[in-house]
Amino acid sequence: MTLASAWFALIAVLFAGYAVLDGFDLGVGILYPFLGRSEEDKAIMRRSVGPVWDGNEVWLITAGGALFAAFPAVYATVFSGMYLALALLLFALIFRAASLEFRQRDPAWARFWDWSFFVGSAIPSLLFGVAVGNVVRGLPLTAAGEMIAGGGSPRFLGNLLAALNPYAIVIGVLSVVWIVMHGAAWLSLKTTGGLRARATSLRKRMLGVYTAVAAVATLATAVLVPSAFAKVTASVAGWLFVVIEVLAVVLGHVASRMGKDKETWYATAAAGIGLVGIWAAAIYPALVPALPGSAGEALTITNASSSDLTLTVMLIVAVICIPLVLFYHAFVYKTYAGRIEPSADDAY
Repeated sequence: MTLASAWFALIAVLFAGYAVLDGFDLGVGILYPFLGRSEEDKAIMRRSVGPVWDGNEVWLITAGGALFAAFPAVYATVFSGMYLALALLLFALIFRAASLEFRQRDPAWARFWDWSFFVGSAIPSLLFGVAVGNVVRGLPLTAAGEMIAGGGSPRFLGNLLAALNPYAIVIGVLSVVWIVMHGAAWLSLKTTGGLRARATSLRKRMLGVYTAVAAVATLATAVLVPSAFAKVTASVAGWLFVVIEVLAVVLGHVASRMGKDKETWYATAAAGIGLVGIWAAAIYPALVPALPGSAGEALTITNASSSDLTLTVMLIVAVICIPLVLFYHAFVYKTYAGRIEPSADDAY
């Protein structure tokens, strides 16, 4: 395996870690106005993610930093071409973070912070999927490998409206459905009483919805992006993640019916890992496939990577730091393990 391939895999791992860990945070936020029927329910939902949400988002920051250092051309192209979408995503995440910090401490603005938590979770959930769909489908690239047509009057080729194409919307819906399912599984694991009963009931329904939407997304990929579908089915890694995805869904249904909350959450987490793995297999060795008809070629691990020295030094740092991050997460999750009981003094 080359250094560039190793970093492609490592960045995929970082995105998978973010999806699994921050995915249930986002799911709780989307479910917040629907399952939180009382102030006590809302407080418990906030407390379920309060101690961990900021640590979970570190995975996204780390993945972005790794992409910038290992494949700077990809970072520049995607972040400039999708500037408006990424700005919207950033503002949504900022308001979501602020809502978790200020909701309990600012009763006068409680309604505003409640909606900020919901909207700040729903927008990223959709946009992450839309972004993945556009990358799999291919992005309009110039001969210079950019998404901007230059000259005297530069214009953005990757505008927000163009990003909302039918295939990307299908993947965006798949993203939202998985995140809601993952969030419901988390609430089933962390809560008690009526809130847990509602979350468990929703979890069972969302497993069925997710199965159907995943089937539609698979068909859409085969029909609308046959090159990506062929890459997955032609590679061992692709089939490995397809098997992980199918087994995760089956085990999720079985564990949910048996009332095994922890096992169901593990299954929904594995489904998220399967999705990220399938996405990686669908684009490798490209990081930014070119939309058919584009003037430029795809940005790949070969033509968009940093020098071998940079990749080597970064890999050494990653080998040292990632185990420390995993240890930190294990410690935090073990510290706050168990179900959340109603409390008169809510910290979050």
